[in-house]
Amino acid sequence: MAKNTKLELTWIGKDTEVVIEPRILLEVPEKGHSFKVNKKGQTTFLNDNNATFENMLIHGDNLLALKALEQDYAGKVKCIYIDPPYNTGSAFEHYDDNLEHSTWLNLMKPRLELLKNLLRDDGVIFASIDDAEVAYLKVLMDEIFGRYNFIANLPTIMNLKGNQDQSCFAGTHEYTLVFAKDKLQIRLYNYLIDEDEVLRDWEEDEIGLYKKGATLKSTGEESARIDRPKMFYPILCKNNQAFSITEEEYNKLYNSVNNKFNDEFLKNICDKYVKEGYEIILPYKNENEYGRWRWGFDNFFSQFNTEIIVLKSVHGLSLYKKQRPTIGDIPTTKPKTLFYKPEYSSGNGTAQIKKLFGYNAFLYPKPEDLIKDFITIGSSPNDIVLDSFLGSGTTSAVAHKMGRRWIGIEMGEHAYTHCKPRLDMVVDGTDQGGISKSVNWKGGGGYKFYELAPTLIIKDKFDKEIINPEYNASMLAAAMAKQEGFVYYPNSTNCFKQGYANEKSFIFTTTNHLTHEYLNEIANSIAGDEYLVVACKSFASGIEKLYRNITIKKIPQTLLGKCEFGKDNYNLNIISLPTTDEVEE
Repeated sequence: MAKNTKLELTWIGKDTEVVIEPRILLEVPEKGHSFKVNKKGQTTFLNDNNATFENMLIHGDNLLALKALEQDYAGKVKCIYIDPPYNTGSAFEHYDDNLEHSTWLNLMKPRLELLKNLLRDDGVIFASIDDAEVAYLKVLMDEIFGRYNFIANLPTIMNLKGNQDQSCFAGTHEYTLVFAKDKLQIRLYNYLIDEDEVLRDWEEDEIGLYKKGATLKSTGEESARIDRPKMFYPILCKNNQAFSITEEEYNKLYNSVNNKFNDEFLKNICDKYVKEGYEIILPYKNENEYGRWRWGFDNFFSQFNTEIIVLKSVHGLSLYKKQRPTIGDIPTTKPKTLFYKPEYSSGNGTAQIKKLFGYNAFLYPKPEDLIKDFITIGSSPNDIVLDSFLGSGTTSAVAHKMGRRWIGIEMGEHAYTHCKPRLDMVVDGTDQGGISKSVNWKGGGGYKFYELAPTLIIKDKFDKEIINPEYNASMLAAAMAKQEGFVYYPNSTNCFKQGYANEKSFIFTTTNHLTHEYLNEIANSIAGDEYLVVACKSFASGIEKLYRNITIKKIPQTLLGKCEFGKDNYNLNIISLPTTDEVEE
């Protein structure tokens, strides 16, 4: 065995490097949407290039989109939530366990690496996953983020009654993996809950917390003694404590053979226990008819010491069951490792989507309340929240309502048919579902819509690499700045400074042939202590050595081999969304 090996997950194709083209993003102003109310209370909608909103809805392959964001947003995103397609047979055309896992991991790894780069040093990522892939994803994220930066694996209950379609066990939960960019710097937030007020309704005994539950006496239909004979018996009380008769005494109260109650024996044992200082409580349906208890005798006999509350009033003694807290009954300011609220139900998410679009547009959508809690824990207002598997747009919609800046990436046509319409409804305030009422959402803000630029380099009919003719001069300048690691920011006073790396380093891209005279003109426009990269399609022989502070690069030759051009799709082979005809109403 080789020395100094490390614990890691290995799969077919892991070592194949993916060198992604850093493309530019093209704003589509007419697809953006913003909202404001003027001084007269009139609503206006702005779809122009001058909108100041930073929220971004991006249509395109999410690996290419993440790479496009890397230069401008590296280290700036506070909270990431992803709900990637789970690695099940339904997500792949042909199911092959070994091939499928390798394919899924190969596609997840570069995305997670880019997501890590985008996170702030105090940032956090939440990743939803099912039990089939949680172990693989955990080890993969350990490798990328560092095992030390693991925060939690949250069982997230989406269906408390259980999914009966799942074999062997009724599935109730998924998982949410939580990792920090840097655990030493991470900043997480608590819920805004008054724990003292929450606990005010609860008392504590030797078992734990409890409060007064339902009355032990049965009410409503079939609450007469004859309806459930085995649930009729006297209960003894002394010093505000419930006690039980013996099992032998209970068995003599009712004869199941002749279906008769032994009321004479009942009177005798009641008289016996009264002489011993007990008060007797019998269930009555009305003044003239015996009722029954909610518990059978065996249940009562095993729990009367700990689970019964005896209350005394002017009307006598009353018995109540102790209600013990169940999952979600006692919220705390600090998030719990078991993630559950009734609002997290996948059915709730489906209802929210159906209300928005009129039909079940997505299978098992995440409810807004669940995403709200992740965003609450992982960010504060004005922080950037990112979702690179946007789906129906839930993360961006919730982030918007919560006053966060957001970036949402979706590759499918539903970026147009679902994400955009949903976010339009959020912006103009017509979306009043989900968390809207809890955060008092009335509308406002806006977003810009972006498409990925096409690949920069293509091959002509002679199989020669050329600059994509779809690129105009400004697109080419922006693309070259990104390719060379410069920030595209045209100088308003010097046209030869189209981008910068620092205060002394610039880039200029031209589609003209670079002559000696043209280069002299460029050189005269920059200071002697400044450095300039000039990218051009062609240049005169020998001029590349004329100026020490000017480097000339020929495109596309200077870019060849730097990344993978011409690939537009790194998708996860995701199954198509259901249509209105395919989904039951």
